Amino acid sequence: MYRTHTCGELRLSDINKEVTLAGWVAIGRNLGGLTFVDLRDRYGITQLVFDMDDNAELCERARKLGREFVIQASGTVRERASKNPDRETGDVEIRVTRFEVLNAAKTPPFTIQDDTDGGDDLRMKYRYLDLRRNAVQRNLLFRSNLAIETRKYLAGQGFVEVETPNLIKSTPEGARDFVVPSRMNKGQFYALPQSPQTFKQILMVAGFDKYFQIVKCFRDEDLRADRQPEFTQIDCEMSFIHQEDILNTFEGLTKYLFQQALGITLGDFPRMTYDEAMRLYGSDKPDLRFGMEFVDLSDIAKGKGFPVFDGAESVIAICAPGCADYSRKQVDELTEWVKRPQIGAKGLVYVRYEADGNVKSSVDKFYSPEDLQVWIERCGAKPGDMLFLLCGEEEKTRKQLSELRLEMGSRLGLRKPDEFKPLWVVDFPLLEWDEDEQRFFAMHHPFTSPKPEDIAKMESDDHTVLKGIRADAYDLVLNGVEIGGGSIRIHDRDLQSRNFRLLGFTAEEAEAQFGFLLGAFEYGAPPHGGIAFGFDRLNAVMNGANSIRDFIAFPKNNQGRDMMIDAPDSIKLKQLEELGIRVVTE
Repeated sequence: MYRTHTCGELRLSDINKEVTLAGWVAIGRNLGGLTFVDLRDRYGITQLVFDMDDNAELCERARKLGREFVIQASGTVRERASKNPDRETGDVEIRVTRFEVLNAAKTPPFTIQDDTDGGDDLRMKYRYLDLRRNAVQRNLLFRSNLAIETRKYLAGQGFVEVETPNLIKSTPEGARDFVVPSRMNKGQFYALPQSPQTFKQILMVAGFDKYFQIVKCFRDEDLRADRQPEFTQIDCEMSFIHQEDILNTFEGLTKYLFQQALGITLGDFPRMTYDEAMRLYGSDKPDLRFGMEFVDLSDIAKGKGFPVFDGAESVIAICAPGCADYSRKQVDELTEWVKRPQIGAKGLVYVRYEADGNVKSSVDKFYSPEDLQVWIERCGAKPGDMLFLLCGEEEKTRKQLSELRLEMGSRLGLRKPDEFKPLWVVDFPLLEWDEDEQRFFAMHHPFTSPKPEDIAKMESDDHTVLKGIRADAYDLVLNGVEIGGGSIRIHDRDLQSRNFRLLGFTAEEAEAQFGFLLGAFEYGAPPHGGIAFGFDRLNAVMNGANSIRDFIAFPKNNQGRDMMIDAPDSIKLKQLEELGIRVVTE
């Protein structure tokens, strides 16, 4: 056999055993009469010792081993004279009596260590080397375990795992589809699924009342650290349930995963309406690890002769604890930060509540100390705190202040990666208006059910009334990241048709796109609803990471390219001809 033990297995209890290990040379050290080699596999690292006094030829051969050579080594386990407390095998070493090079290796383009010297593109090009690093392997092993535990929990709750198709029909809603030309049906195209939404609803009609799938989904959209063109969901659907049943079931799943994967016990998850989240935090995914809730000062800040505030729809503040000692340079830097195009604020007003009780502000000449004291009291500030105010259009100002709140939370060390604050956000709007296209879009998707008490509003022609229709929709937020979202679905054909009309579908368009689902509803569709967790995001948030790439074996870069295999790529003209695709040249 190639090995009797792994490189992370041997302990003091194995002393004097004859063992054989196999793995990669992490590093070699020549100390005159002794040569040390750290041998690595995915289980750990074991130190090998070659003694010139024992076998000079063997020692000379060992000195020629390069990094990442694949070797097999046999010898005797002995206690180390100089132990390594940071390594599980650090109490022992192998006195090697025989070894064989199984495969030589070129010198890698970056160090295979936790703190590597390789940049992102270089590591992605040589991803097979990057995957040897302990930090990356730990992430993928965590992901594997999380998937196993997810299946255990859902199977224990009576869910059935069903695979749905990857070649489906393109739909006009949501992000752009990736499309696949059909050779046998020239001029026609499949689409890769953005989610298995319609199929899981069909499964409910078919009587599978608890469905789940850990499934690949595809969206052709602009990329960020938390997005990839292909990503993984924990996709679930249930029949004969209300919203409360789904929240309880998947709150249970989240608690179970935290307990099994991290040993952390989460308490019950608080709930907050969409309107409340936007009012207090300017975001539908607020980070609750710290406070700094919004305080509307419009009624007391306007009408005092300060033109910027007087001409604004809203004046809103946050209280940053302990920031009264910020220097002018720090405040100016923060002002420039909010004025960046990504934020878009025109400026930043501050009120400094000094430790001795004095109040100073950038708008002192417009407001008396008594005026500013009223602001301080409404914001609940304490001596040593600083108020930051933004103003402008209501919606834009809240979004801008939300970004500032998160930035201050980071600067003050309040967004601790090992602290977890989950939250259910509920009662989302059913519709959102798009100014460019002058039409409504579904905030979640077209199959989301309105709240029963708001169904009558769907007949209105008043945009204000339509914007006020609430959905039976919910998101699970963790540390300011949306890790899951879902809704109760429409299960009645007439109601679904009414919703399509609100979204601008003609009857013919709705039938062409979703006739199979509408037809299924006519054969006894049960009340149903579901949720989908972003599995990549869940892994990242549970590990305090900012990027989901670290938890995907072969991720794409920010341009959607696979640097290792150099994809996407052109294809041969013959392939295009077989697909009925004609290439037009200038």
